[in-house]
Amino acid sequence: MSEKKQTVLLVHNYYRIPGGEDTVVANENALLEKQGHTVYLYTRNNAEIQDTGILSKIRLACTSVFSLKTYKEVKRLIRDKQIDIVHVHNTLSLISPSVYYAAFSCKVPVVQTLHNFRMVCPNGLLFREGTVCEECIEKGLGCSLRHKCYRDSFLQTFVSLAILKIHRVFGTYQKINYIALTEFNKKKIAEGNKKKNFIPLDKIYVKPNFVKPFPVENMERAENHFLYVGRLEKEKGIPFLLEAWKDLPEYILELCGTGTLEAWCRDYIAKHELHNVKLLGQQPQNVVRQKMAQATAVVFPSQWYEGMSMVLLESMAMGTPILASNIGNGGDMIVDGINGTTFVPDSIENFLEKVKSFSGYDVEMIRKHFKELYSEEVNYQLLKQIYDTCCERK
Repeated sequence: MSEKKQTVLLVHNYYRIPGGEDTVVANENALLEKQGHTVYLYTRNNAEIQDTGILSKIRLACTSVFSLKTYKEVKRLIRDKQIDIVHVHNTLSLISPSVYYAAFSCKVPVVQTLHNFRMVCPNGLLFREGTVCEECIEKGLGCSLRHKCYRDSFLQTFVSLAILKIHRVFGTYQKINYIALTEFNKKKIAEGNKKKNFIPLDKIYVKPNFVKPFPVENMERAENHFLYVGRLEKEKGIPFLLEAWKDLPEYILELCGTGTLEAWCRDYIAKHELHNVKLLGQQPQNVVRQKMAQATAVVFPSQWYEGMSMVLLESMAMGTPILASNIGNGGDMIVDGINGTTFVPDSIENFLEKVKSFSGYDVEMIRKHFKELYSEEVNYQLLKQIYDTCCERK
């Protein structure tokens, strides 16, 4: 008897600025289809949101808590396509937790991948005013309102808080299965769950992201040439990185990405005459991967815990070592001497020391480490086991 291949509905709400979550959804879609599953996609995009007018903002706030449109459309999809399992990635803002209720009404199990810390922190980052913040875990979600944690807006923070509070009260989160990307992520969710017990911990599974190895034309490594790939944001360590690079005139730094600090970066680079720093903006994936293949190392100066960086996975798949801040998931993914090394997150002195001594990494050893932990073959076995367990216990 052949094993059951579930029909899967992948659900994802795209943010206005593309990110790693979008790549994860695309990768899992392709992986499931390759393994013989029938896969359907239900997506929305926050680019649809109209920011003008108080009525629009009130309507969006209500929709973020529960979208009738999502409920009806997903329920219809589940029934028409005979969906076996609903796998949700992001619901903010247009999809909303109503997707869960559409699945509940059809008696179909739900898996929610936890890409960030939003279940225990309204801004999703556990990061505030330039540093890690765990107040909401320790003292309750109400702390976020006082600090206007989500986009420095009382209203947007209130909406994010309301989503969590309302669905905790209604027991929504008790009925869902979860994928934490790392043991670190699971630990933080468990810490936030201690007092309120809003998630059954036996329903949290650990499965990392993955990427497929990809060919590039030129693998010749440049000397003293470092690469940053990601959003240009404070929590990503961009101010720290540029400040440090003032003392590295003999080292090249290229930055691929965009974000709210892009203009600040241009001004900073010009003001300090950092001729060895190149701001490249958003680049096509093939260009980024080619640059990874030729870099001395990928630098990852994040100042927050991160979810699970696709940049680090892509770098390892390429056999490129990583210089990462020793904090949260970024630090946990680095095995010193195997796939890179770490530095103290807020120590420019330690960072400079690590840059100047960075050498001696074996490309094949990095790829072997990647294959054992983050290959698509390993990932599918974990994902299929989670699906099977969820379907059995529904």
